[in-house]
Amino acid sequence: MSREKLHQLGIDLPLLPTTSVGSFPRTEELRKAKSRALKGEVDPDQVREKEREATAFWIHKQEEIGLDVLVDGEQYRGDMVSYFADSLRGMERGGLVRSYGNRYYHKPVITSEVRWESPVTVDWWTYAQSLTTRPVKGMLTGPYTMMDWSFDEYYPDRRTAALAFAREIRKEVEALVRAGAKIIQLDEPALSARPGELPLAVEALHAVTEAVPAYFIVHICYGAFDFIYPGLLKIPADNFDLEMTNSGFSLVRLFRRNPFTKDLSVGLIESHSHVVESEDVLLERLHVALNSMPTPQLWCDPDCGLKTRTPEEAIGKLQALVKVVTHARQGLAPN
Repeated sequence: MSREKLHQLGIDLPLLPTTSVGSFPRTEELRKAKSRALKGEVDPDQVREKEREATAFWIHKQEEIGLDVLVDGEQYRGDMVSYFADSLRGMERGGLVRSYGNRYYHKPVITSEVRWESPVTVDWWTYAQSLTTRPVKGMLTGPYTMMDWSFDEYYPDRRTAALAFAREIRKEVEALVRAGAKIIQLDEPALSARPGELPLAVEALHAVTEAVPAYFIVHICYGAFDFIYPGLLKIPADNFDLEMTNSGFSLVRLFRRNPFTKDLSVGLIESHSHVVESEDVLLERLHVALNSMPTPQLWCDPDCGLKTRTPEEAIGKLQALVKVVTHARQGLAPN
């Protein structure tokens, strides 16, 4: 069904489409420009030009590697929540809190009604798509995570806040679709943190996606999937992008009890490891995925974004992924 939807949208992909989750490491030139900007040595226009150059670098690098569906690399963003919060009315930047490892973000504060006033990502998506004939995903943070990772000083409860974000994020989705985006990824890393709130996440994502002519991917990484599966399948997505490698493909046993009914972007690469996986390791992981569900449902990508890796590591990992998938496609036919 999902492959038919892509075809209806004018997108034809090979078996086992390859993609990346969203973020790539910043180029050296961009890192230097950002550092100098903090010292007042570079103005914002110069930084933006370096962000455009870095975006172009990663688009062309993904084409060169051979990925089927591209991402813009998020060179213009900091973290996934603050970036959008800074662009919405009714939110203020809060203090630093730890996300994971040595990564921190400014936890936003909801101070009044959340409102979307103008496109946040459309210009970047349009620029990235202009550089390639391959489809580029629109990349947004989902409403449940925006709510869960913010301090709420305005709304009476979590449901009201989540649905408020959903209504405004839908406006960004509609703006991306008007610009030409056909594949849109909604990042929801907080989704499995409170299994009892899965119905709220489902309701919020329905408000974002319902009747929108696009192929939706929901990305969830490093979660307690045992507690939300198979209820997870109620989420209105065409494709779930799930971390698999870091958890040793433990999700496979859940799929055996309750078949996975959507498309699955299976994480074959460990995003938080410096090691570039060998061909044998990737083949073994891919075979586990292929034995777990029908081939036409499977996409292949890293577990999560690659921004914590060096450019050389990110490139090496994606090259290894594409090489293995290319070999695996030989002799495969739709089930």
